Amino acid sequence: MRSLCYFCGMTTLRQLFLNHNAQTTHFPLLLEFESARGVYIYDKQGKPYLDLISGIGVSNIGHSHPRVIEAITQQAEKYMHLMVYGEYIQAPQVKFAEKLASLLPLQLQCTYFVNSGSEAIEGALKLAKRYTGRSNIIACKNSYHGSTHGALSVMGNEVYKQAYRPLLPGIQFIDFNDAAHLEQITTETACVLIETIQGEAGIRVPDVAYMQALRQRCTHTGTLLILDEIQVAMGRTGKMFAFEHFGIVPDILVLAKALGGGMPIGAFVSSAQIMDSLRENPILGHITTFGGHPVCCAAGLAGLEVLFSENLIEQVKQKEALMRALLVHPAIREVRGKGLIMAIELKNFEFNKKVIDRCIENGVITDWFLHCTNSMRLAPPLIITHDELTMACNVILEALDYYS
Repeated sequence: MRSLCYFCGMTTLRQLFLNHNAQTTHFPLLLEFESARGVYIYDKQGKPYLDLISGIGVSNIGHSHPRVIEAITQQAEKYMHLMVYGEYIQAPQVKFAEKLASLLPLQLQCTYFVNSGSEAIEGALKLAKRYTGRSNIIACKNSYHGSTHGALSVMGNEVYKQAYRPLLPGIQFIDFNDAAHLEQITTETACVLIETIQGEAGIRVPDVAYMQALRQRCTHTGTLLILDEIQVAMGRTGKMFAFEHFGIVPDILVLAKALGGGMPIGAFVSSAQIMDSLRENPILGHITTFGGHPVCCAAGLAGLEVLFSENLIEQVKQKEALMRALLVHPAIREVRGKGLIMAIELKNFEFNKKVIDRCIENGVITDWFLHCTNSMRLAPPLIITHDELTMACNVILEALDYYS
């Protein structure tokens, strides 16, 4: 039965959403928004909601930043899609890749733009297998790298995989941040794929010594080290790229989410030597129609410029300290994180969900983690002010008080 608007007799947008948009759960949030600016999203009645998760790590510079909107408009007026990625010289792609190269070590100077984080993972895995001539892959337990078949194969949680087997063969899982497991990396291993900081596991930050031992082991065995920074790059941890905290450089870096300034884009980055293996045997080793879309590249470049012109990365450490100082409560078991990506561990999922729902009712959007359902996700836009952080933390504390 169709849901009709009482006054106009028309089917509501909510019901059209339920009727015609594919659903991924039986309990979608069903929040209906009209606009978004800065750290706020506004519903049909004009009520503001502070987005404390940045659209799951996308909106590092906030929603609809004027400089990004300007870049999108200017590029759309020139041209949009022209040809599959890698055939035509398109200024937005070239300038964006050049800017990324200027921010990355010399080992990471060649970028392949794709559409999303999952596709970037797929491309990185293919590249590692093609370059090394090996087929075995090592990933981590409780990892999350996306939902396509290849990305799902390297996810470290069987709950989300069991319905889709068979998946890629030759995948082995090790414990994250456990140096004893690094001996499982051998001369038969094509690559180790690891999140620099585990996201859906509830924001797990590895030890510096572990990451350096991992880098050394991969170098020793001729194994490519792939770092997934889809959630944690672009200044979120207080450095442009999270691997900078650990004194290492990956062989392949995977980026997405905040990379596009709010527009959809992903990338895998490596050396020209490694990336050149996609040119032959066979040629066109990875193909994408819309990857590196010129409008998305223009938006991404503008977003990068905002990060630096507004000194957003330099402010992260102080904002993290403020959140940690405020988020003190008997119901909080632990606060984990690095920079402005954090997890608040609570007693169980049921309690966590109640607190999250009350925060949303009171105008602060937060969420939980796929592999750590008793923890609350915090990843606000980097532009958030101290007053806004204080308000958001007070809403969380009130919700904890309410259900404690």
